[in-house]
Amino acid sequence: MAEGTIRRAIAVVALGAMLIPAKWAGAESGAPSSPAASAPLSGASLSVDQVVDNLVLRNQARAQALLHLEATRVYRLVYRGFPGDREAEMTVKAIYDRPATKRFEVVSQSGSKLVLDRVFKKLLDSEKEAAEPAISAQTQLNRDNYEFELVSYEPSKTGGQYVLRVSPRLKSKYVYRGQVWVDGTDFAVTRIEGEPAQNPSFWTKKSEIHHEYEKVQDFWLPMRNESVSYIRLGGRATLTIEYKDYRVTDGRAEGPAAGSAGDRQR
Repeated sequence: MAEGTIRRAIAVVALGAMLIPAKWAGAESGAPSSPAASAPLSGASLSVDQVVDNLVLRNQARAQALLHLEATRVYRLVYRGFPGDREAEMTVKAIYDRPATKRFEVVSQSGSKLVLDRVFKKLLDSEKEAAEPAISAQTQLNRDNYEFELVSYEPSKTGGQYVLRVSPRLKSKYVYRGQVWVDGTDFAVTRIEGEPAQNPSFWTKKSEIHHEYEKVQDFWLPMRNESVSYIRLGGRATLTIEYKDYRVTDGRAEGPAAGSAGDRQR
């Protein structure tokens, strides 16, 4: 019975984390921005409609520009709680080809077999599913799927960023509610703080998602994702995904533009 409780608790993390890869389709489709189309750094006066318009247009351009992407991901999960602790780690080589092909090669894995089979492998399968056009269209950050409210304009390393509050129009396991930070020049998402729009399971009291992106050469790409789930029986599961060794092929260039989110010392 104890092992069954652990399986249910760990499965909750997989369900809650399924919305993470769904939106990578847009976020990973990073591409160089057009200086002529950039808003000035004093663009705090832009309305929420103008910010969203720029975000949607740039996302479409990024999706069209990205031909190929490779990266190394390190998945880690730590579960603490009743009836016992579990930990696991998996390193994966992720490969994306336009328009919607994703492949994963497991490089190494260690720790709880339960986590490896019930969480990590399920995450990879769900990401392939979420890349399909029919599902991807339902998860994109646009007005069809979300309502937007402008919260503030903040300084950043790149000059400034808009903070938007987002609420999904329909609840599903692939969307979230919370706040997103949008770069004021490239109009790319730089950070997300939120929670799943739909509770992934009765066994979950609360889930939180924290995503960070960084600019690799001219591309905004995921740097670190964290999903924390609080289980009704008193447990807590923390899933982190770190990204490094990026290689991006821009459709407007003849060769690959290599950059790494992990070149810096960790």
